[in-house]
Amino acid sequence: MICCFKEVPRAQWPEKLHDPSRTNVWINPRFMVQEFQEDGGVIRLSVNTRELGLAGRWKDGISWDTLQEIKNAVGYADRDAVEIYPAERDVVNVANMRHLWILPDAIPFAWRRGN
Repeated sequence: MICCFKEVPRAQWPEKLHDPSRTNVWINPRFMVQEFQEDGGVIRLSVNTRELGLAGRWKDGISWDTLQEIKNAVGYADRDAVEIYPAERDVVNVANMRHLWILPDAIPFAWRRGN
C-alpha cells in the first residue's frame, strides 16, 4: 500500500531540471512524483522509483495497481488518467519513469464499475 507522500518545497527542486510547467513534487520512501501542467487543462504525473539500479538508472517495475494508488495519493482519485504507448517513431525513453496524463473530463470509452 502506498502512503505518506510529502510535498517537496520548491527551493529543493533540482535547478538543472528546471521546467516552468512543473507545479508540484512529492516523495515517499519508495517513489517520486512530479506534476506538470500541460495544454488543455491536462496534468501530467511523472512517476519514478527512488532506488537506483546497477546501471545508475531508477529501478523499473511500477505496476498498474501501484500507479493507481499513487494517482489517488497525490490528490487525483476522482479523475481519469491515461498512459500513452506512442508510435515507435515518437518513443522517448531516457529514464525508467512512467507518465500518467490526468484528463480534465471523464474518458467516454473507459470501463466503469457496473457497466
